[in-house]
Amino acid sequence: QVQLVEFGGGLVQAGASLRLSCAASGRSFTSYTMGWFRQAPGKEREFVGAVEWADVSTTYADSVKDRFTVSRDNAQKTVYLQMNSLKPEDTAVYYCAASWRLMGAGVSNPNPYHYWGPGTQVTVSS
Repeated sequence: QVQLVEFGGGLVQAGASLRLSCAASGRSFTSYTMGWFRQAPGKEREFVGAVEWADVSTTYADSVKDRFTVSRDNAQKTVYLQMNSLKPEDTAVYYCAASWRLMGAGVSNPNPYHYWGPGTQVTVSS
């Protein structure tokens, strides 16, 4: 099993940058694909980005591509979400999630992720 907790949320102005961190505890962190999802009020949880366990390849939602970057530090058991050029529509609770050896197209689906952090609020003002 793995336990996750997110850090780094806050209130920023449009155009600013923010970096979220997700610290994991437990064993075999390197075997988990790590994903970031977000949920705005009144909306469904949506995929943001993910970094796979095997080749550290990354996948992004079209809405954040070229603005957000997902990375991982296996030695620190931490995954990051660097968010640049933030927009008011990026306002949401951001969640970190882990899935055992998930690969390919399924990384954008929340269902295979069995472990979730409590979330961190990101608010972008216009």
